[in-house]
Amino acid sequence: MIKQPHELALMAESGRLLASVFEALDQLPLEGMTTLQVNDWVERFIVHELKARPASKGQYGFEYVLNSSIDNVVCHGVPSASDTLRNGSIVNLDITLEKNGYIADSSKMYPIGEVSHQAKRLVNSTRDAMWKGIATVRPGATLGDIGFAIQRHAKDCGYTVVKEYCGHGIGREMHEDPQVLHYGRRGTGLVLQAGMTFTIEPMINQGRAAIDSSDDGWTVTTRDGKLSAQCEHTVEVTEDGVRVLTLRQEERALLATLPGSVQ
Repeated sequence: MIKQPHELALMAESGRLLASVFEALDQLPLEGMTTLQVNDWVERFIVHELKARPASKGQYGFEYVLNSSIDNVVCHGVPSASDTLRNGSIVNLDITLEKNGYIADSSKMYPIGEVSHQAKRLVNSTRDAMWKGIATVRPGATLGDIGFAIQRHAKDCGYTVVKEYCGHGIGREMHEDPQVLHYGRRGTGLVLQAGMTFTIEPMINQGRAAIDSSDDGWTVTTRDGKLSAQCEHTVEVTEDGVRVLTLRQEERALLATLPGSVQ
């Protein structure tokens, strides 16, 4: 569970490379592309440009390099040639990358074209909820502190937190201990220590928290058909705070506005 300095350096490299995938995606004209086309583009970029491995491909029998979750899809959306990214939709692209034996995991919401005020608000609130959770991370804090901060922000915004899925430890394996819930009580759960690495990835619903699983065995949707959003980063607990291993360039200015020692 506790990573050594040389392991943290390798995880930081994987995180940096994964951040560059999203920065490249930001330049793509996503509107009109199918989610399968996005998947194939990401695979080429990771393999040929970054000389890395898409860690999701083959994991638990999954055939693709990313999850593409559109509108009311909560998570685990499967790329398809029949799913076109259309004006007004929101999509979560969830991507993993392995380099030198260590894995990074991150996701980002993409508004497609002109989206509604309600959709923008959900996306922004979900992003802020994730950062509220990240800002609590430091040695001596607890997993419950993270979950409480996320849940409180979502509730204050009028949204609900999906409880069936959570963040997770990460390193040589995609899913390691501990499980990182996105709800909870302050001061409860595992006490954080320097050298821990895990993901924080809240899934926030516009309506009720209830979800359904699709027949494909992967796709999870909101039961009431309302929108859902997710944001995710891989983080490291440092000696005095937290380091965001998958931080993108666009987010660096945000760090100065956060409480505590966020790097």
